[in-house]
Amino acid sequence: MRIATLLVSALVAGVLLAPVRTQSQVEDPRLLRLRPVHTYSIVARDPSAGELGVAVQSHWFSIGPIVAWAEAGVGAVATQSFVDPSYGKLGLDLMRAGKSAPDALKSLTAGDEGREVRQVAMIDAQGRVDAWTGKNNIQAAGHIIGKNHSVQANLMLSDKVWPAMAAAFENTKGDLAERMLAALEAAQAAGGDIRGKQSAALIVVTGKPTGQAWKDRVFDLRVDDSSEPLIELRRLVKLQRAYNHMNAGDLAVEHKDNEGALREYGAAEKLVPDNAEMIYWHAIALVNMGRVDESLPLFRRVFAMDPNWATLTPRLPKSGLLPDDAKLIERILSVVKK
Repeated sequence: MRIATLLVSALVAGVLLAPVRTQSQVEDPRLLRLRPVHTYSIVARDPSAGELGVAVQSHWFSIGPIVAWAEAGVGAVATQSFVDPSYGKLGLDLMRAGKSAPDALKSLTAGDEGREVRQVAMIDAQGRVDAWTGKNNIQAAGHIIGKNHSVQANLMLSDKVWPAMAAAFENTKGDLAERMLAALEAAQAAGGDIRGKQSAALIVVTGKPTGQAWKDRVFDLRVDDSSEPLIELRRLVKLQRAYNHMNAGDLAVEHKDNEGALREYGAAEKLVPDNAEMIYWHAIALVNMGRVDESLPLFRRVFAMDPNWATLTPRLPKSGLLPDDAKLIERILSVVKK
């Protein structure tokens, strides 16, 4: 089936939600009242880990669900400007079916009469990447395709934005999330969106897909409305890293790897040392390992933060999360400051 036919079928099904699609529709005064989703974004791949990602910032409310698309083992898509969100779903569908990212993008733009107002980038699991900036994008607009990444922007303050993004991504050390964050921050430092800033999003999917999408997302973060979306996005990335360590610690406990679990819990607490939730479950894990003496200082810290944690503790044996031992529970609660 030709891509143009796919697009028409999708339109009939009600999945094409684009503000602008064809030249006649661009001239429709009813549609001219709709605002375009202008922004800057990056799609990228970490060749060592196999991770794929997309990150975006815009002066537009809740940008993430519209622009950012990614699937482990398949690819990542950023669709923006006079946005057609179906590029995200159909792009992933085509790459999952075996098309390269460049071929998928060419197929979709060829069947889109509104392509000159689109800006789209795609990368596949092999690192093949391509981007499109239609000639009617609002200036400053452009993109740069690099090794394992593409950066793209439109309605920017200047044409220095996307080169700054590419340089930051290429020169930053760290994992894929860190490098994409650096690209977004470089864009903002270079002037960013001429209208300002409001929302941001970042998705990273694993390089070892399980076929279960909820397990394959290493990061799936959105800042829907903020005066400083990138500052908030960086905070959330740090918090997600900590919870990723906690999850790894829980998995280690399941596998009876107590030392591995404690390393992961310790790494989580190092990232967010004042997070009562993490400290508490670390303490619970220590109790279940038979290391009660080590757990008590942690319980003391948490109970001092909020006494409701002490109220919670006697309820856990019924759910199997602590031993059903009244003396043990009494010992734990003894650290509550009177």
